[in-house]
Amino acid sequence: MASRFAGSGLREIAGLMDLAGLASPAALQRRAQDLANLALDRTLRLAVTGLRGGGKTVFITAIVHHLLHSRELPFLSAVQEDRLLGAKLMPPRADDPPPFPFAQARAALAAAQPSWPAPTDRLSALRLRLRFAAKGAIRRRLAEHRVLNLEIIDYPGEWLLDLPLLDQSYPAWSAETLATAELPPREALAKDWRSFIAGLDPEAPADPHQVAQAAALYTRYLERCQTEAGLSRVQPGRFTMPGDLAGSELLQFCPLPPGDMIDGGARAGSLRALMGERYERYRKVVVRSFYRDHFSRFDRQIVLVDVLGALNRGRACFADVEATLATVLRSFRYGPSGLLARLFRPRIEVLLFAASKADHVAHNQHHNLRLLLERMVGEAAGNARFEGIKPAFMSLAALRSTDVVRTDHHGQALSCVRGILKGENRETVLFPGEIPPDLPADEDWSEDRFRFRDFAPRRLALQGADKPQHIRLDQAIEVLLGDRLQ
Repeated sequence: MASRFAGSGLREIAGLMDLAGLASPAALQRRAQDLANLALDRTLRLAVTGLRGGGKTVFITAIVHHLLHSRELPFLSAVQEDRLLGAKLMPPRADDPPPFPFAQARAALAAAQPSWPAPTDRLSALRLRLRFAAKGAIRRRLAEHRVLNLEIIDYPGEWLLDLPLLDQSYPAWSAETLATAELPPREALAKDWRSFIAGLDPEAPADPHQVAQAAALYTRYLERCQTEAGLSRVQPGRFTMPGDLAGSELLQFCPLPPGDMIDGGARAGSLRALMGERYERYRKVVVRSFYRDHFSRFDRQIVLVDVLGALNRGRACFADVEATLATVLRSFRYGPSGLLARLFRPRIEVLLFAASKADHVAHNQHHNLRLLLERMVGEAAGNARFEGIKPAFMSLAALRSTDVVRTDHHGQALSCVRGILKGENRETVLFPGEIPPDLPADEDWSEDRFRFRDFAPRRLALQGADKPQHIRLDQAIEVLLGDRLQ
């Protein structure tokens, strides 16, 4: 039995190394160290996930800033019990992705005239080493001080949208994408691209010029879906946020209408065959490797959702965000991560859904904001529960931009917010409106009820703040890391 287990374990390790594409001695040594750290619970890989506008960059910057200084975290048990000894940013390793731009992002927020940091446009990584005192006499006897290596991978939210492609063939993806493009509000945005491909013969020999033009028109259609209609589901995600793939042939394809197949496949050398080949290369080279090397290795996950933005953009966009989240979150694996699972089949064991920008509404609306988020991700949360994970939900602001003030309006006391609106230079007090505790009803959309405003950032204090700088960031850290700081 023991030898059988050992052999199985060795095969699992070899399999993981083969999947990760590790070949050099340095890479093999690093993977061995990773496995050792996992076995000793020294490493925690955190996925900060979210769609466009969810606030991932600000969240990562804020969480690292506050952990480095161990302040303004009263609900983090290791801080409350005076056990967090300190945190230190670790230098990138030779084979790490480019470093997350923490210094630049924090500088933008801490400037005399603060600005929101640039959104994520490529993969980046950050490692933080936390040192803490063990909790309890027995733990302290074993090791008085302990270390946790926190690894965070940041990536554009658009890249999430590629994960479902792993389960779709080119014909199936083409049919679904074309059907969606015939529905409002996409129909008008897709007109130029659809008109162009309607004039093509997919079975004719591939013309590189036509391929490039079709891909460019399709990319423009996806960009308009985001910028003009506020839609979230744009596939492939790298078309609108290419990162280091800009200009690559890997992004030179688009869906084509169904047609006659030769023995179940496209005619060799045809336009359809070339589009299909590039789609398959994209799935293999870009999507599968990204999922294999990063997503499959995460232990814990926070999903940031801009609920207010989804409400602002109307019924179609709100439904689009719901559908996108449900589709993307099916790609994650949930389940308990015991020692063997952590070594051989890493699975997400803690899941937190967070509605960002809670400071943009009055505090008496935070409860409804959380409840609405629960309804929006009901399917994904249900899948996690089925796998034995109890998802947590909260509303938060990684960096608060407003204060809550009480005003009198015709004898009625209203909870308002005070801050500097985005694009303006003066402080404003306004009543932001109310959030439904459930999915909006038909009359909510017809009344143009949702008009939540965006605020400019308040300056991040580096040495100490005269007022709270976040809302529930410490509670989020406790959910994600607290049990590993014992």
